[in-house]
Amino acid sequence: MASGALSAEPYDVWQSHFKAKALSKGVSKSWFEKAMSGISPIQRVIELDGKQPEHKITFSTYKKRVISQNRIDQGRRLYKTHYKILKEIEGKYGVPPQYIVALWGIETSFGQNTGGFKVIPALASLAWDGRRRSFFETELINALKISEAGHIPLEKMKGSWAGAMGQNQFMPSSFLQYAVDYNGDGKRDIWTSKPDIFASTSNYLNKKGWKHDEKWGRQVQLTRPISPSLTGLKVKKPLSFWKNMGIKTLTGKPLPRFDMRGSLVQPDGAKGASYLVYNNYETIMDWNRSTYFATSVGLLADLIAKK
Repeated sequence: MASGALSAEPYDVWQSHFKAKALSKGVSKSWFEKAMSGISPIQRVIELDGKQPEHKITFSTYKKRVISQNRIDQGRRLYKTHYKILKEIEGKYGVPPQYIVALWGIETSFGQNTGGFKVIPALASLAWDGRRRSFFETELINALKISEAGHIPLEKMKGSWAGAMGQNQFMPSSFLQYAVDYNGDGKRDIWTSKPDIFASTSNYLNKKGWKHDEKWGRQVQLTRPISPSLTGLKVKKPLSFWKNMGIKTLTGKPLPRFDMRGSLVQPDGAKGASYLVYNNYETIMDWNRSTYFATSVGLLADLIAKK
């Protein structure tokens, strides 16, 4: 069998070596053989992993794509439909419902686009290929543990080409750390159980430091130019500092006077929109290390919650 772009060994040789690692980490021999039998590398997965990033689009263009009116309308409907369970989950984890629905919408279009790849074969393909072997072998071992524990049948354990699973796109490692069996059926089901999906997302954000009494941030207007050295998440200043720099709300009102700390983020540079962002923005960044993503989640959450 031909080897991958970086792998110097045939797939069956790699799998034999990997089997010893998986068994040493607690995967049973019988389950390994069941879950890994008949797998061969999925060339489409390897191609997707090897693709060079496309030319970077502006945040303005990205925002139009991910915050469509259809997504806002659907988000508002689902926010109302699931409000009772979302508020119950907020009581436990401290994350307001609109953020859970916004993440759900941007990640998988509210569960409509969760990825059509079987997770274990996809991860096996990436681990064998070798570009990020250690990472993908660890995720594959975690995926084997999840399936062996009975959270999801093998044939239904689907996700993205990179192994992100379910309606909130948890990697297997995140699943093991943060997924929640909220409905008490003995399974942490982020594929079909709305309570488990919502609670798992909430638990993740909670564990990453979400502050219940704070917003994610807000779009602001600058009344005078701000030095580029003051922008970005590494610069955190009290709101009083930003107020003194001439920053106001979009409606022209002064910033709140309390002593929260914030950073000035300009995803499209000084000529684009400016956002003053707080702790919860950085918590969203833990989910996805993209200012485009985090800003869009915050903006969509605000629109979903808007009456």
